Amino acid sequence: MKIERVELRLLQMPLLDAFTTSFGQVKLRKLVLVSVYSEGVVGHAESVAMEYPLYNEETIETVWYILAELLIPRLLTAEITAPEDVSRLFAPIRRNNMAKAALEGAVWDAYAKQKGISLAAAIGGKKQTIDVGVSIGIEPTVDAVLKKVERFVDEGYKKIKVKIKPGFDIKPIEAIRKQFGTELPLMADANSAYSMTDLAIMKELDHYQLMMIEQPLAHDDIIDHAKLQKELSTPICLDESIHTVDDARKAIELNSCKIINIKIGRVGGLSESKKIHDLCEQHHIPVWCGGMLETGVGRAHNIAITSLPNFTIPGDTSASNRYWAEDIVTPEVALLKPGILAVPDNPGIGYEVNPSVMRKYLLREARFME
Repeated sequence: MKIERVELRLLQMPLLDAFTTSFGQVKLRKLVLVSVYSEGVVGHAESVAMEYPLYNEETIETVWYILAELLIPRLLTAEITAPEDVSRLFAPIRRNNMAKAALEGAVWDAYAKQKGISLAAAIGGKKQTIDVGVSIGIEPTVDAVLKKVERFVDEGYKKIKVKIKPGFDIKPIEAIRKQFGTELPLMADANSAYSMTDLAIMKELDHYQLMMIEQPLAHDDIIDHAKLQKELSTPICLDESIHTVDDARKAIELNSCKIINIKIGRVGGLSESKKIHDLCEQHHIPVWCGGMLETGVGRAHNIAITSLPNFTIPGDTSASNRYWAEDIVTPEVALLKPGILAVPDNPGIGYEVNPSVMRKYLLREARFME
């Protein structure tokens, strides 16, 4: 593959509703859109970094810097025969996974388009449809949570994820179970908000027949999660703790979790995501794809990775209208059936970037050539 040029665009898009986690609240979503031009095609991907280093150490501005100053110059002067070469090319640069994933993802999209195949097919995915769930942020009241759960249950989503934090955990889960029963596929996401001193709260959550409790303890921990998993019947799912296939291997060996959430940006790209998927499949650890308030570009990449066979739990890749009044892709990501998305079979990510919508939210852009 000859990479001729790369374009970066910084966008700022308003969410339909503010999204709150234990990290804070997001009303305006900034993101870096990456476009790679290669032999007559354009590949697109986006960075899922946030404005502040709360989820991980990266930010919008560090991603822009790492892409512009380090990763893009390497890519433009390298010999690339396949997208897997990109992750090896970037290996000497430590972490900065969200920056790496965005550029590698755009190369994957361009590669698939050159081959005339879908991105899902390019990475080995076989599914034609995927089941999807939805993530509900921390709301001002329990009643507000219940109203959103009711809405998304009516829309047919296959899994309900509820964000929790100390002081807002047992009550919303208890209320959801009381109103919707134990048949509702329900999980709690703590985003590292607890410690082992909160064992009593974790044990109380254990009573509510949850699918999983996601990342209850520190973002860089796998030791205490192993201790906690021994105390609970509810599966622990690791998210922030897993950045590489080696992290996943260690967590599995230590019995730190029974489920792993694979986010393409967090682990550095589709190539590393595939490796983690394959390792988990070998060890009978189910995986699912988490969301980071992506536009349709990022959602398309999430759909593609979820087409791999061991993604057996519905992910967070909801339809575009869950977050956006208008998305930057055409067609917008829409449910094929309640709780089900189609895996595109046309070349690349299966969606086109809408230039007029993209320019509406554009803050900055830059072009890089060899």
